[in-house]
Amino acid sequence: MIWTIVVGLIVGAIAKFLMPGRDPGGIIITILIGIAGAMLAGWAGMRAGLYASGEPVGLIAAVIGSMVLLFIYRAFSGRTA
Repeated sequence: MIWTIVVGLIVGAIAKFLMPGRDPGGIIITILIGIAGAMLAGWAGMRAGLYASGEPVGLIAAVIGSMVLLFIYRAFSGRTA
């Protein structure tokens, strides 16, 4: 579980670095977006036949998934603020 949090933090930080801009979330949101992005990439990869169940998702796929979620997060948090 701690490993997932560390990887989520790294992936979320990379996604924020690649998508500069103002984010209303802090480190907790970064970790959650990173973890969810990796899960999204794994799910999409399994649906597309790129990954089998139980295979680890690639770092690039996890970052792309995190960037997608960060984009969605920014879109919805901008509307409510």
